[in-house]
Amino acid sequence: MNIITAAELTKSYGLLTAVDAINFEIRKGECFGFLGPNGAGKTTVMGMIYCFMPPTSGKIRVFDLDTTKEPSKIKSRIGVMPQDNNLDPDLSVLENLIVYARYFDLPKDQSERKARELLDFVALEEKVNVNIKDLSGGMTRRLLLARALINDPEIIILDEPTTGLDPRSRHDVWAQLSLLKAQGITLLVTTHYMEEAEQMCDRVAIMDSGKIKVIDSPSHLMSRYGGNLEDVYLQLTGKDLRVHDMSLQGQKLT
Repeated sequence: MNIITAAELTKSYGLLTAVDAINFEIRKGECFGFLGPNGAGKTTVMGMIYCFMPPTSGKIRVFDLDTTKEPSKIKSRIGVMPQDNNLDPDLSVLENLIVYARYFDLPKDQSERKARELLDFVALEEKVNVNIKDLSGGMTRRLLLARALINDPEIIILDEPTTGLDPRSRHDVWAQLSLLKAQGITLLVTTHYMEEAEQMCDRVAIMDSGKIKVIDSPSHLMSRYGGNLEDVYLQLTGKDLRVHDMSLQGQKLT
């Protein structure tokens, strides 16, 4: 059963075409990855899926609802974990979740109970009253994941969920995502870490210059093109992710 469908989906900004007439279907309960270099259009596609921006042309339906006609209904059923930290720096860990829950009209007593459950799920129960300025990078990413779950979403969108994290923190985040996938939640992921996509994604779409080069499972792609998923990526885009990955690994890890 498809939970998201896109037909000739296009997004342009003046003369720049960020997403160029792409077609894809995402199945309920799968982990689907969008892979590609910076500027490939991955984040733009995600933005159109969760109704952050309308398409220039083409169609995209989520839960069989038109994103341009019923965005509120769609947003209420989606969780978003952004690449950048947009938590409120003036609030504690718990307060960030409770305030965010207001967007979904959750009563305060219910939102606090839900927030505490989620903090336990992401192993931040001991940080309830800590200001987010005092969290490590890994803790911040886990808090963003908890926030994305506050409305019990059926789809979670994760834009570079482990960028800049040390290996242990990356493992912790993906372990939690595996638990969510086991619950039947659909995961949409962008990542530059090909080994993560190999292990986690049921299917991936490799993008370049706003177009989808191929959609298939990592195992089928590696069998067809040879090598690992990064080798496949290089063959299809002509761009080596190792340079990008090295820059990520060189970031300050906390």
